[in-house]
Amino acid sequence: MDVKDIIKEENLAYKKTKVLTDNEMHYCPGCTHGVVHKAIAEVIEEKDIQEKTIGISPVGCSVLAYNYIDIDWQEAAHGRAPALATAVSRLMPEKYVFTYQGDGDLASIGSAEILHACNRGENIMVIFINNGIYGMTGGQMAPTTLPGMPTSTSPYGRDVKLAGNPLKMTEIVAQLPGTTFVARHSAETAGAVRKLKKAIRKAFDNIDEKKGTSFIEVVSTCSSGWKLQPDASNKWMKENMFPFYELGVLKDE
Repeated sequence: MDVKDIIKEENLAYKKTKVLTDNEMHYCPGCTHGVVHKAIAEVIEEKDIQEKTIGISPVGCSVLAYNYIDIDWQEAAHGRAPALATAVSRLMPEKYVFTYQGDGDLASIGSAEILHACNRGENIMVIFINNGIYGMTGGQMAPTTLPGMPTSTSPYGRDVKLAGNPLKMTEIVAQLPGTTFVARHSAETAGAVRKLKKAIRKAFDNIDEKKGTSFIEVVSTCSSGWKLQPDASNKWMKENMFPFYELGVLKDE
């Protein structure tokens, strides 16, 4: 490869995808949402399915995702994105339908919806952002908050005797017969983002092949909720979240 080819390749690598809008993102510095948005948008462009993709976002930090990814969107009530995605996918089976949900939404008020959608094997992709906290409403304890992890509603740390154990949603849905691809990734490094993009592409390919539900968890940071600087948040995530929420592919049929 000569210098011109290298320059051309680098220009392509750093070119902003047309599927992302020019709107300035409202997310806090260091937030993982923007990185995941970019990964989804790039896969949509690479597959040339911008006009065929419909995103479903519920209440939470992801509620304004429609402002950043230039596709058709539907807003759902808190936790109800899988139910709405079921309707959209069944009414328009030729579309690529996905939900974009946080842990407070999917693992708490929406736990019934996600379990039943996955059990039915709805032909959709689920993107599950897990930062172990309610990021939008003040940093309260979530179903995914780690044991001993302090939050605004558990200032001395999560006590499993009082609040129970954290829910490992990815392990739970992997056991359901309707899921065909279940994986847990992160997005804190370039290498991690490449793996995440590969998983997102696979999930969209599974929709093409009518394989059922693809579920991708992204273990993420919440600098504001964790009361840490972005670099410290990444370090804390690696030291505490990754050992509990192990990265990798749990199911691939």
